[in-house]
Amino acid sequence: MAGRSDWNPESYARFGDLRLRPALDLLAQVGALPEGEVVDLGCGNGAAGPALAERFAGRRVVGLDASPAMLTAARTGGAYDRLIEGDVADWRAEAPVALIFSNAALHWLSDHAALMPHLASQLAPGGTLAVQMPRQYGAPSHRFLRDFAAEMFPDRFDLGAWKAPVSAPVEYHRMLAGLGRVNVWETDYVQRLGPVAGGHPVRRFTEATAMRPYLDKLAPAEAVEFVARYETALAAAYPIEPDGSVLFPFRRLFLTLTI
Repeated sequence: MAGRSDWNPESYARFGDLRLRPALDLLAQVGALPEGEVVDLGCGNGAAGPALAERFAGRRVVGLDASPAMLTAARTGGAYDRLIEGDVADWRAEAPVALIFSNAALHWLSDHAALMPHLASQLAPGGTLAVQMPRQYGAPSHRFLRDFAAEMFPDRFDLGAWKAPVSAPVEYHRMLAGLGRVNVWETDYVQRLGPVAGGHPVRRFTEATAMRPYLDKLAPAEAVEFVARYETALAAAYPIEPDGSVLFPFRRLFLTLTI
């Protein structure tokens, strides 16, 4: 059985423009900040780093991620004053920070009812927590992964008690309302995925992210069987347009908290 793999920066960056747009939409909702550092929590390959460095010129911008490969890619961009390898769940600020920015990272962590207040406690007075997370779990692109894995490999995937890692927007508002000024919203992006060779465009989009926890537990032959079934189901759920592209609706949740 395959071990857990590191992230692949090249695969993740394949749809970099689509993955960056939510980060920029989130950044646009961040207002004036107090003195302090800007922390890109779960910075990945550093896609949001240049926008953060430009918006907050003169401040130290720090990136943190658990993936050595992603940090290597982030380092090449030169946007960060410091890059830290570490687990977001264990992170503690050395001093109160002005902004904690997290784009498409916190959905990998559990117990948001404890995590979000913990992150807020790292902020300086007047500081902001700004978070974007996918909330795509009910869509075919993600539901098929769970359903097929549980059916085909029940010895490794017991998903009977599975719960979506990202809650409904109202739950985050209730969770954070007592800590400061909260803004929570969702956006459904209709993403046009261009034609790809050797597979369905949605599979190519998810293989760098949502598919990883499943493929990490499968032997190579099992992965081929799993992907083939997934591809067949995707073709029905997301039909190919005449030009070979696919229109792929993708839902994301956003929140800002200013203390």
